[in-house]
Amino acid sequence: MRKAILPILISLALTGTAAAQCGGSFSSFVAGLKAEAQAKGHSKSTVDAFFRTAAQDKRTLRADRAQGVFKMPFTEFARRVISQNRMDNGRRNAQRFDAVFDQAEARFGVPRGVLLALWALETDYGAVQGDFNTLNSLVTLAHDCRRPELFRPQVFAALELYEAGDFDPARTTGAWAGEIGMVQMLPEDILTKGIDGDGDGHVYLKTSAPDALLSGANMLSGLGWRKGEPWLQEVSVPSDLNWAETGLTHRKSGRDWARMGVTPRWGEIQSGLKAALILPQGRKGPAFLAYPNFDVFFEWNQSFVYVTTAAYFATRLSGAPVFDAGSPEPGLNDAQMKQLQTRLQAKGYDVGKIDGILGARTRAAVQAEQARLGLPADAWPTQALLSKL
Repeated sequence: MRKAILPILISLALTGTAAAQCGGSFSSFVAGLKAEAQAKGHSKSTVDAFFRTAAQDKRTLRADRAQGVFKMPFTEFARRVISQNRMDNGRRNAQRFDAVFDQAEARFGVPRGVLLALWALETDYGAVQGDFNTLNSLVTLAHDCRRPELFRPQVFAALELYEAGDFDPARTTGAWAGEIGMVQMLPEDILTKGIDGDGDGHVYLKTSAPDALLSGANMLSGLGWRKGEPWLQEVSVPSDLNWAETGLTHRKSGRDWARMGVTPRWGEIQSGLKAALILPQGRKGPAFLAYPNFDVFFEWNQSFVYVTTAAYFATRLSGAPVFDAGSPEPGLNDAQMKQLQTRLQAKGYDVGKIDGILGARTRAAVQAEQARLGLPADAWPTQALLSKL
């Protein structure tokens, strides 16, 4: 139970330990977390019980540094994760939890296709939620000095969930990055956006689909989801389009895209909405109009290939056809992508980490160099671009 008045001695003790926000001796780091927790008003007995089993998890660190799946091109990644089984299970779950999905859309404006897609891709509809001890992962990542500002607050959020009876430090498991439950939410998000969907007085995302789905919808709403608007639409594009106007940094009204010869493969182009024309594998591959709601997916996950796949999967679950893969030009392998990123960085572009992943910043740099070199500026890196650089 939180205390109204913080003992001065705890505050003084905290001054010495809080300075080390990451790194150093792991046991000393945990001691610092415990002192800070008490300074925040948690009782010593609660804090001791919560951190009793906390341990460093080397497997978490290995997982954090090995995210090669996002190096796949969109068509390969999408085909791998959007199986017929997931499509069928999506339809079954849509029927099974029909009332919950109706409630999610009525309260938060999030369509069932979007929730189903995230539920499927995150945990295969709850079947694979991760076997990492959540407390150990969070403390390990808070101690690691890559992103302590993200993970340190999650430790204290988990402590609050523990006090509410919704977290077991020794037994709660999830993803390596500390996400919990069927739609994989971090403790802080569960605290602020969690919904008790089944009325049992608890928010437990591991076993309650109503809790998980409504919490996920509430989170998406808080991230800026716009009710009644589309998110992604597959289109066909003319061969003489100005490719330099494509990509997430270029937005036009749906009306303007239509005037430029862009036509929908499903549904109708939303004339009054701004949209970006994205080409995940260049001008010869699939093409999509990305409406404002598409940006919300990036708040859920930062990977371009994951976001595009999740958004496309949501359209499939909403009735859209399979995308037209086209005939994309061969992309670069991992070593070539890293070489490309190194050369772009040397030219002054911010491509982030040299990791071989074609993310948003690398795409923007590729498009700029393609335009400079007189190549089709479709943001898809090829051997021709690498050779010219």
